[in-house]
Amino acid sequence: MIDKFFILTLTLTFFLFNNSCDTNVDHDSNIEKELKSIIKDSISDIYDIEHNNIKYVDSIFLDNGIEIKWIENGVGQKLKYADCAMIDYKVLLEDNTIVDGNYLIKKRNVPFLLGFNMQTIGWEISLKQLKVGDSVEIFIPSKLARGEKGIENLIPPNSNNIIQMRVHENRAPTREIDGNKIWVFEENNTNKLKFNFGYEIQFHCMVSTPSNPLYINTYRSNNPFSFNLNSKGVVPGLKKALINSKKSDRMFVYIPHNQGYRDKGYQNLVKSNEDLFYNIMVMDVINTDSKKD
Repeated sequence: MIDKFFILTLTLTFFLFNNSCDTNVDHDSNIEKELKSIIKDSISDIYDIEHNNIKYVDSIFLDNGIEIKWIENGVGQKLKYADCAMIDYKVLLEDNTIVDGNYLIKKRNVPFLLGFNMQTIGWEISLKQLKVGDSVEIFIPSKLARGEKGIENLIPPNSNNIIQMRVHENRAPTREIDGNKIWVFEENNTNKLKFNFGYEIQFHCMVSTPSNPLYINTYRSNNPFSFNLNSKGVVPGLKKALINSKKSDRMFVYIPHNQGYRDKGYQNLVKSNEDLFYNIMVMDVINTDSKKD
């Protein structure tokens, strides 16, 4: 079974969230097939669209064609770069066909880290206009959505998107060290081994920068990362962030540039002084000291 917490990135980062993990999935086509199956099986039971009956209390129209209509004005803080917003949403086409939504994967809400293009550029622009507590309907023109390509058999080319969304909270990090922020969304507390000296960690991840989303996707390559705290060539902030992580932890990790590749960047993938975002599923934590005995 494909991980339904991490698959929502065909729509929320092109294969991102889902509920169980099968590391033997070796191609995006399998993920796409399952996502379509989830949508087909769930859509008729979950949503009762009353798009034309919504009452709006405020609206703005941006020069780029995005229109945001408020159903309810929140009173919380305005969202900004590197905030982790917990959102409840659905995405519709103009004929009211639902193509995405957190309830399709049986989640009350899902996390969205601003600034790293987890979705289309239209999402990034829109979310920076919102506050915690806002309930909105957002019109995103096709050029800021999936554009001319669309998504085969799901979103036709040149389709405008309509997003209905509520921002539940700006989630505080579970822990923070030296500017590295870690949000743990799911964990299994029966797993007692914690990553530290004398242990190896194995994990799947998707890695993004503000300019280069998903430049690494270990699910696609079916080749999870592994290292220990003495390993060379590992991003310093990532080592710090993963200390005390356990098998089955699912997390976001934000690494500021001074804990990443600094002013050197990395090949043509990470620019100088660019922050990093890791979307991580810990597959295993192994006691390497016990192997020596």
